[in-house]
Amino acid sequence: MAQDTNPPANENIYRVTRRIKKTEQTIYNALRSIHDDSLFVSEIRHLWRELPLLANLRCGLWYSSDFDGTCYFKSTDGHNGNWSFNTGRMNLHVAMLAAERGGCFIVDATRKGKRFPDAMSKTIPIWACVLNRALADYRTLHAQEMLDPSAEQTGNGHLENDSRGGGKTGNSDLENDWDCSLHLPVWISHVEKGNIESRIQSWVESLKSTVVDLETLAKTLKKPLRPLWISQSSVIWLNELPEVDEWSFTPIILVSASRPSIFTQRYTDEDFSWSYIPGAADDEESWARGLTPALFWTHHLDILEGGPTTCNAKVAEIVERDRVYRAQRGIQAPQVRVKSGRFGSEISQSADRECTQHETALDLMIRNGPAEGDGRAFRAEGEPTSESWFIRKASLNLKGFHWIGNTGLAVGNEDCGNRDDIFGMVDCVINCGASSNPTCRSREESYLYLPIVGSKIDRHSLQDHLQEALSFAKQKLSCQKTVLIYCSTGEDISVCVCLAVLLSCYTTTGGYSGSSNSDFVVTKSAVRQQLIYLSAFNSDARPSRGSLRQVFNFFNPNVERVSQDVDID
Repeated sequence: MAQDTNPPANENIYRVTRRIKKTEQTIYNALRSIHDDSLFVSEIRHLWRELPLLANLRCGLWYSSDFDGTCYFKSTDGHNGNWSFNTGRMNLHVAMLAAERGGCFIVDATRKGKRFPDAMSKTIPIWACVLNRALADYRTLHAQEMLDPSAEQTGNGHLENDSRGGGKTGNSDLENDWDCSLHLPVWISHVEKGNIESRIQSWVESLKSTVVDLETLAKTLKKPLRPLWISQSSVIWLNELPEVDEWSFTPIILVSASRPSIFTQRYTDEDFSWSYIPGAADDEESWARGLTPALFWTHHLDILEGGPTTCNAKVAEIVERDRVYRAQRGIQAPQVRVKSGRFGSEISQSADRECTQHETALDLMIRNGPAEGDGRAFRAEGEPTSESWFIRKASLNLKGFHWIGNTGLAVGNEDCGNRDDIFGMVDCVINCGASSNPTCRSREESYLYLPIVGSKIDRHSLQDHLQEALSFAKQKLSCQKTVLIYCSTGEDISVCVCLAVLLSCYTTTGGYSGSSNSDFVVTKSAVRQQLIYLSAFNSDARPSRGSLRQVFNFFNPNVERVSQDVDID
């Protein structure tokens, strides 16, 4: 008997559309779309090979296997009517990297059929303008020191024309050699641009009121920052491309990886047919099935070569193998629920065979001496206290591990904290991850495990454990020992625990103020200031609003119940 494929008579168009969309947005279509867009990103990067390539988290991280770093510009800060310069996400490492290398690329994508996400069309231009004006004011106050012999250089930089006019600070001495204009793409209306521009000066004053080191940036950045926009519909004349040093500004080249498309586009190559998904990497939890960008690019040929029929099983096998590898080393390895397919019976066997051969970047740690002024100075046990507190004890180039100035505090992720040799790098460890490290349990005096979960799971988990964390950290710091605080990602919970320690024991510039400071009142401004200081040393710091709120409420228990919407951002 033939099966009836016609939809029920009472099924509405909404349900039919949802069913069609679900069949199109498979993991194979998403990964094939990402791989296809990555070829465009690679092509653009080769136009100026000397510039570093940065991924705007999280979506942008999928579009290349060879990023030089990451940044975090939120599209919500550029939404119409919600424009913002967020001092908690200043991305100063992007400005410093661009200053040192002559510019940089930033890669992102969007699903909404637009050429560029709002993070690129408004958030980053606002960020660049605010920094430029703050630096212009600093250059005016220190005119003799900031004298720039290259200020008269001219160049060409319009890959896609920006809006004209406006944006000057009113200082005629700076207008000729330091561009303070607000540069937005041409599709942003004059009304919206005017609304944004009317807020710029207040954001500049907000930036100048923080502890941001404008002096170092001003001495390093020789030309003002300026965004340029490149998408797959851009027209670029290769024979007219200027060299980076010919431009009169420091380019922040914003690369939108995906083709803007409202309708589903179907492609067929010599082997398979697939549907193109713009911005396919967005919202990875809904489609990736535990696959990460690093795992995808390590195994992308194996995943894609079998086509859509084997893709799900291949992904399940790779994710499970990585989970076993991590679990055997005490690293967080949550179970991912996926359909195993015909490869399911082989997963555990292949994982056991290969986990011992699996290498990560952490196994390639380079123990080099740090550069001058990088702040990684430590006091060895038994040495007398000095102005900087610590003598140089350890130095390493370890991904995810960040010393916070000269404070003796470090923030890291689970890969760092669960290393067998971690106590060769630091004296004490606070583990805020999902599970305790078995190798550290014997070191009761130097190890503290706090089972803290994210604010979306428990709104008070961090707050409930902060007192124990502070007591431990204060005791060790008073004995002049170094302390590593780590969590699963090194971006949220560990950052907020470290932030609480800084608020309790340190000034906004990292100076030690004692193991207790009962007279100090923690305001939202104080939280912002210490977060800015911490972020200057840890570019991975991306604490959630819920976690920051718990830190503020811990120091202000009387306002906890009446101010659940405390805005630290």
